[in-house]
Amino acid sequence: MATLPNPLPKLAADPSGRTLGLELPPGKLIDATREGAWHEPLVWHADAPATPGAWSALEPARRTSGLLPLLVDVGGAQGGLEDWELRPDEVSYPGDHDAEEVLAEFWEEYAADELGADEDYPGKEAVVAVFGEPNTYDETIAPYSPEWPGLAPATTPTAGQDAPDALAATDPDTHAAEIADSLSADGSWLKDPRLALVPARRSADIPAAIGWSGPVNYEGDVARLCAVLRSWEDRYGIRVVALTFDQLVLSVAAPPTTTAEAEAVAAEHFAFCPDNITQGNHEALRAYAAHEILDQQVWSFWWD
Repeated sequence: MATLPNPLPKLAADPSGRTLGLELPPGKLIDATREGAWHEPLVWHADAPATPGAWSALEPARRTSGLLPLLVDVGGAQGGLEDWELRPDEVSYPGDHDAEEVLAEFWEEYAADELGADEDYPGKEAVVAVFGEPNTYDETIAPYSPEWPGLAPATTPTAGQDAPDALAATDPDTHAAEIADSLSADGSWLKDPRLALVPARRSADIPAAIGWSGPVNYEGDVARLCAVLRSWEDRYGIRVVALTFDQLVLSVAAPPTTTAEAEAVAAEHFAFCPDNITQGNHEALRAYAAHEILDQQVWSFWWD
């Protein structure tokens, strides 16, 4: 995995972070992994619970030292990061993977499972032969079939295009700070959030940078999922705002604003994390799109 120089070891000698241009509260460096101590710290997090405004106070870290802010929840049944079974040795580089290829692979496997299709599902014809015409497709993945529908369109502006004023005014990093403040103040999302710093090239790479194992029962190399997060960064202005032992929380600066856009993104969510739909509050893609994606500024994912 291609990496940048890690500034975190400097905090061992200078816990305040002044040599990095920071003013850090008391905190700790985490190097514990499933296989023992890693050769360098993977993450720093504060000793005290996060409070509104703390995320913005660490903004200089992103600009000057290559450290990106994150909220980590140490209040779950699994304990703190030392007990999260981080697996940095099993992670590749997100840039080595293609987001659409990753999503298509998952979609074709799990969408076919929802229809009870054969493992060797060859295409739409096989499903039609067993289940009838396409309008009999299982409601879970309607309006789509087991054939990958392709990437959803971007809602972020592209070069040379004018954007709506509201979208143009939404800076993803500013929005991430606002969502982090909200999560810090609202105990319904995170039990005991701590402000953290992670050495990463971009926010989408944070799970890979620490070897996060939350989705391990679904995907053993979290960098493949980070490739999708990179694509969502480009298309929807997402930022990785929080991690728990098995949950990922994203801020979304430019969420879909039409039903068609939301359903297209819901297909990607299903491929990325089927449990969000099959074990969530909305057991059909259309309902999930309407309640969890349309105009929603926070996306969260949980893997069983």
